[in-house]
Amino acid sequence: MTSHATAIAASGRNRGWIVTFAGTGINLALGVLYTWSVISKGVPAAWNWSETDKSLPYAIACLVFCLIMIPAGRMQDKIGPRVVATIGGILVGIGLILASRTTSPMGYILGFGVLAGAGIGFGYASATPPAVKWFPAAKTGLIAGLVVSGFGLASVYAAPLAKWLTTSYGLPTMVLAFGIGFLVVVVGLAQFLTPPPEGYVPPGSPPGETAGSSRKEDFTPGEMLRTWQFYVLWFMYACGAGAGLMIISKLAKIALDQAGLSLGFVLVAVLAVGNGAGRIAAGTLSDRIGRTTTLFICFAAQAVLIILLSLTSEGGFLARPAVLALLSALIGANYGANLALFPSITKDYYGLKNFGVNYGLVFTAWGLGGFMLALLAGRVYDQTQAFTFAYYCSAGLLVAAALVTFLVRSPQLAVSPASSAPGRPMAPHPAG
Repeated sequence: MTSHATAIAASGRNRGWIVTFAGTGINLALGVLYTWSVISKGVPAAWNWSETDKSLPYAIACLVFCLIMIPAGRMQDKIGPRVVATIGGILVGIGLILASRTTSPMGYILGFGVLAGAGIGFGYASATPPAVKWFPAAKTGLIAGLVVSGFGLASVYAAPLAKWLTTSYGLPTMVLAFGIGFLVVVVGLAQFLTPPPEGYVPPGSPPGETAGSSRKEDFTPGEMLRTWQFYVLWFMYACGAGAGLMIISKLAKIALDQAGLSLGFVLVAVLAVGNGAGRIAAGTLSDRIGRTTTLFICFAAQAVLIILLSLTSEGGFLARPAVLALLSALIGANYGANLALFPSITKDYYGLKNFGVNYGLVFTAWGLGGFMLALLAGRVYDQTQAFTFAYYCSAGLLVAAALVTFLVRSPQLAVSPASSAPGRPMAPHPAG
């Protein structure tokens, strides 16, 4: 390699890490979504919110977040991540500031659910694509895991900070402070999201990638939707994400009702550590043993953990603070794995050119899964004063998702000169 080529490679590596950590920082702010169980627990009794009322802003935010990911992903692909992430920061800030000025469920649905949910979608859609483009395919899981780990780790600081601000100054002031702070942070870090120039080949890429691949690399959204693999991935993502989001949204309430612990915000922070660490660990592991094998392990383990959580009762072994904290961390880790594995497998299966919008379409599973199971948990609790049915429903879906991992295969096909000749079948490309 010439000195000029070496300098370009070094510059690319440096720029890639800058973009990666800027994306991680943006997600550390956008992860305010995962503090909702603390926020909802801080709603004053005088506001007269039911448990369903407390579920709706979060459920709507999840739904809007995932739906916005589609147009936001398309915009990211077309005009670049910097502008799109800036829009996200502005919307999150405005949404939280608006929510801070109201005491009604509808005000929080509009501010937190619609506006902040949309802002999270714009920001999240812009953080991962530019980062993974700076690195070779062998590091996709690691880089995706690092960027999205910020979203999972956000509650480590946001949950105790939200608890302290709410206790000291009231819920409206806490939401206002978050709105102003996140607007500044996301808009500032968005300016560092720069994709590589066209034709850039990441250092460490296999030689074949520099000379052009012999297989179909990039699928348009329409082509992706015509593959059966998309619908299998969507189902698995909905199951894995929905189960985790249900627990995250109700963890403080679960700890209080089932274990008699009023330190739900601590468990939220512990779950966040597992959530962030699980994204990095699962992404790195999947680079070594494969995406679907890692998914199977995570789905099966999560089903067992949720059943154990359902058996937690005050005075029992599972209700001990240390044991419940471990359960929370492991549930967070298995949930977080989804957020690293599904963008990685989308990139593996469908390419980088349309990665933003393609992953946006896959990501609708996250929002709809979270919306349905979080809302189910709230409604079941209002009727039965327990989350038992929601637990077992989630565990059953996770078992189904684990079994489906044995069916999914990459849709990409080899297109070598020999195999593409008339009358010759094209051999399937192995899954990444």
